[in-house]
Amino acid sequence: MDRFTIKDIELLSGIKAHTLRIWEQRYNLIVPKRRESNHRFYDNEDLKHILRIAHLYNNGVKISRIAHYQKEELKKIATLGNGEGVKNVHYVNQLIEAAVDFDEERFEEIIETAITSTGFENCLFNIVYPYFEKVGILWLSESVVPAQEHFSSNLIRRKIITEIDKLPNIIHQKNELLLLFTPEGEYHEIPLLLNQYLLKKYQRRTIYAGSNVPLEVLKEICEHKPVTHLYCYSITNFTKMSMEQYIVALARQFVNSSVVLAGPLTLQVTVFPANLVLLQSLQEQWHFAENKFTGK
Repeated sequence: MDRFTIKDIELLSGIKAHTLRIWEQRYNLIVPKRRESNHRFYDNEDLKHILRIAHLYNNGVKISRIAHYQKEELKKIATLGNGEGVKNVHYVNQLIEAAVDFDEERFEEIIETAITSTGFENCLFNIVYPYFEKVGILWLSESVVPAQEHFSSNLIRRKIITEIDKLPNIIHQKNELLLLFTPEGEYHEIPLLLNQYLLKKYQRRTIYAGSNVPLEVLKEICEHKPVTHLYCYSITNFTKMSMEQYIVALARQFVNSSVVLAGPLTLQVTVFPANLVLLQSLQEQWHFAENKFTGK
């Protein structure tokens, strides 16, 4: 059984902690458990129940009406809404439910349904990406068991690689070569694969080095290939140096290449070598793939 704080539930459901407490008091809608220390927590079943409540609530169903439903009844009527944004959020919630239960069949069924209903790219960037944003935040705070992230990552990884392989081969050979990697100690590969998909889609030539790549390996690759861009995606920073030190090391060691840094840690960057390119949002990563990025 996993244990979630009310802040965890807020992050996953999108319902403010203050609102959840009001619902608890007014409707007895969600009753948290108590630790031996008397601190409140929620388990897997509570999380799934709240996700279903959040879906109906975001579809315009009044909370007073939701409160009258039994749990099994609520489970049955928590179907997809009409709006595209609501659909995407519901798919994210369904993925979280399946991951909590390690239900591989259900997880794959949701992904396939989302791809069929919304298209692969919409599924990738409006469903899968937000899903990992939510789960990743909790994993960093050690509120979610990393096994759940590994479980879902491996399933989605297969889907993305399959779609990458379906893209046409690069015909126009530009005078550039992008080396994609995550730093040593960084194992979050899904966002890097998303960028690999985008770059190949827009006919950008790449070498995919994968996750957890030491500087020595980057150096060896660059000695054998004319790499013009080192494309680094980082969510965490488990390297032996600070992010600033790591950026400076990359910029100095590969002074004739552009160092492209993407991911949440870009928002913390305080050093700006001349050959550094920061992509601080998914939109900027997309523009970069299209060769339309105009920022620094």
